[in-house]
Amino acid sequence: MSESSERDPLLKTPAAQHGDDVESAPSTNLPLDTNLKEQLGPLEISASNRRWILAGIWLATFLGSLNLSLVPTMMPSISSDFQKFNQASWLGTAYLLATCTFTPLYGRLCNVMGRRNANATAILFTALGTIGCGLSRNMESLIFARFIAGIGAGGLLTTSSIIVSDMYTLRDRGFTQGLASCFNGLGFGLGGPFGGVVTDLLGWRAAFLIQTPLWLAAFLITFYNIRYVTPEKSKSTTEVLKRIDYLGSLTLLISVGSLLAFLSARYNESLPWPEHQVIVPFILAIVFFVAFLGVEIYVAPEPVMAPAMLRQKIPLLVSASNFFVSMCSFSVTYFFPMWFQVVTMESAATAGLHLMPNSVSMSTGAVFAGWMMQRTGRYKKINLIFGIFPFVGAVLISLMREESGPIQSWLSIIPLGFGNAVVLQTMLIALLAHMPESQMAVATGFGQLFRGIGQVAGVAISSAIFQSRLDTELRKRIHTPDAEDLILKIRRSSEFVRTLLPEQQRDARDSYAIALKMVYIFAACSTFFAYCVRLPIPDQDLDKAPGRQRQSADLGREGQVDPTTTAAGSSSALSADLESDQHGGSARVVPCRGEAD
Repeated sequence: MSESSERDPLLKTPAAQHGDDVESAPSTNLPLDTNLKEQLGPLEISASNRRWILAGIWLATFLGSLNLSLVPTMMPSISSDFQKFNQASWLGTAYLLATCTFTPLYGRLCNVMGRRNANATAILFTALGTIGCGLSRNMESLIFARFIAGIGAGGLLTTSSIIVSDMYTLRDRGFTQGLASCFNGLGFGLGGPFGGVVTDLLGWRAAFLIQTPLWLAAFLITFYNIRYVTPEKSKSTTEVLKRIDYLGSLTLLISVGSLLAFLSARYNESLPWPEHQVIVPFILAIVFFVAFLGVEIYVAPEPVMAPAMLRQKIPLLVSASNFFVSMCSFSVTYFFPMWFQVVTMESAATAGLHLMPNSVSMSTGAVFAGWMMQRTGRYKKINLIFGIFPFVGAVLISLMREESGPIQSWLSIIPLGFGNAVVLQTMLIALLAHMPESQMAVATGFGQLFRGIGQVAGVAISSAIFQSRLDTELRKRIHTPDAEDLILKIRRSSEFVRTLLPEQQRDARDSYAIALKMVYIFAACSTFFAYCVRLPIPDQDLDKAPGRQRQSADLGREGQVDPTTTAAGSSSALSADLESDQHGGSARVVPCRGEAD
């Protein structure tokens, strides 16, 4: 008998494989629990097995988040080594671009490869990219390594969300996902301080290479323990490769990459419209976006952006909310420390520490949202009340002044982090509550796609707003003979501001303050749009999710066993059967059949 995997039918006895009557099948010499060890559903695995799985996927998501916020504090050292400060911004952009492009693939891969192999793929890409960063010998190879790491980083979040959704009932998922967000927020908050300390002590390469044993541990823990079965049909390697949407991923990658190149050339470099560096990427972004839509609708057998989701109200609204929330979050995250580093002239380490309240509030908000959903079985009221917090936080941040006290400068970001965490948790559960279980993996990837696009858009658009307004303000204030060269140096390096004469430094700091306020106002508008988009999403009793009832009814009319509800419904039945077997009775196991949607 071939070894079972998480892609095999949920419960299958040797007799069932040959079409024999299950109840009359001859007994085997092996104990029943041994026969079922590799065939248990995700809700039937032992508590210790579940804890090991959570430990592995949470360690991986922690490391992924750490790498997301690791690079900004190391950019001065990296730029000094390679003497290419003008390319340093691509270290963050390349990571986010890859994450945005490849994240939705993992929803499909979880169905066709199985949860374990999809998660292992994500860990391997992220680990190899991280190690490659530490071994890079030039800026180009470092940017490429960051791109490789980003390919896996998006999959870490998607596969972990799907695995948690497998192992817990809908009502309990919110709390568990909230705990997962603690590790995500912890990694995001510690990335900057960790990168700074290790860079000072051992050099920036060590900050990447020192993670290698942890990546190995995450891979081994998850690969060994994720062995439960799900209803998807087993696929050969050839079938798996054929179903991957290569063309869709490529057109999306070129479209988003071209958009970033356009924004960088037009606003960061201030090149005029007639320049080919501006026109060409702008045209390519439009052409390949249209091509991407065409591929997804008419060509791809397994599209990364499932067109069917665009025709459904809940997935569309949740994805729009994810997009605007991510734009707000990343706009503030990337430009909040700059206020303290340039406007108030604090050290880089202190400026980075101003993000710690955001990290703590994100973790707290995620756990709070999960606990409330588990306790009440609802998500709408939580979202309405706490979903306005990010707007309040962004407004408070935009009202900061150079002489603002510690309360405003340290605590203004807390409502933003707390509220965004609540929103992301409740929206994930809202999406799953309105989708059939067969579409859960695809829907999760769909939501993550727009979240990833929002992250890239947040950094790119806010950077364009910042650089454009900064250039305008500097030109209002600086009129020396070398004004052009001076303005360019101020825009390209915040560290250069510290070397200016007092009067010029004052002009530069005032210009930075106004430009940063525009970014914070943009973040406030983004989160307000997100709040408005979420208003039409209806509430739902998490114990009575219509998607589950609808699927059960459809399968019931066909006279089949619902493979996705069997894990929940048969858990107690299986326990009773096992207990009966222990007391001399005969165990009866019902075979389930199903395949990926």
